[in-house]
Amino acid sequence: MGFKEQIDMTRLPEHIAIIMDGNGRWAKNQGKFRVFGHESGVLSVKDIVEGCVEIGIKYLTVYAFSTENWNRPVDEVNALMELLITTINQETETLTKNNIRLNAIGDIASLPQKCIDDLKSAMDKTAGNTHCTLTLALSYSAKWEILEAAKKLARQVKDEQINIEDIDESHFSAQLTTINMPDPELMIRTSGEHRISNFLLWQMAYTELYFTDKLWPDFRREDLFEAIVDYQKRERRFGKISEQLN
Repeated sequence: MGFKEQIDMTRLPEHIAIIMDGNGRWAKNQGKFRVFGHESGVLSVKDIVEGCVEIGIKYLTVYAFSTENWNRPVDEVNALMELLITTINQETETLTKNNIRLNAIGDIASLPQKCIDDLKSAMDKTAGNTHCTLTLALSYSAKWEILEAAKKLARQVKDEQINIEDIDESHFSAQLTTINMPDPELMIRTSGEHRISNFLLWQMAYTELYFTDKLWPDFRREDLFEAIVDYQKRERRFGKISEQLN
């Protein structure tokens, strides 16, 4: 029996977040340049998105480019931006065909203008799609996001729009880039690394973490299904004891 057949479809995570790690190492193992790994990683993204649609995952967020990635060699960054543009333009029609809405979070204004324009166009074209929301975290940093949220609240207090005593978790969450999404129940990281690398720090307070040694270009929907099966074996207590959940 495959992993898909083991999934309890009544207990699916609504939102899955993925740190797609290992493209460069995968390319090196093939004797190729790093950009070859990124190009191959796009195939994994496609398969995982299709896997999410197949079983009914409503939200998928992938860590596509962090603010720290700007520190990589210029040639690699330029290649990543070109790959982003090419992929968006090639896949917009497929996203619409599969009723998938494209979304983006992060410091989008720091991207090249061509990326911004093509990304906005694809988001506009898919805005009415309802089956699944695919969010690309681009030039994203959770610390940046939290600081921006704090600044927004500080301005609201300064302008007397809210009282400082009224600020609670819901007020803070409403300032984040993920305002229209539920927090992820499951986070997957590939390549054997065991850290969350400045990704959705606020949102992942109660997220189940799943780590696999597979490099991202080797990760496919069967691996996604395996991660979901593992997730469903866990007991999510949110501070309670097991007896309180029964």
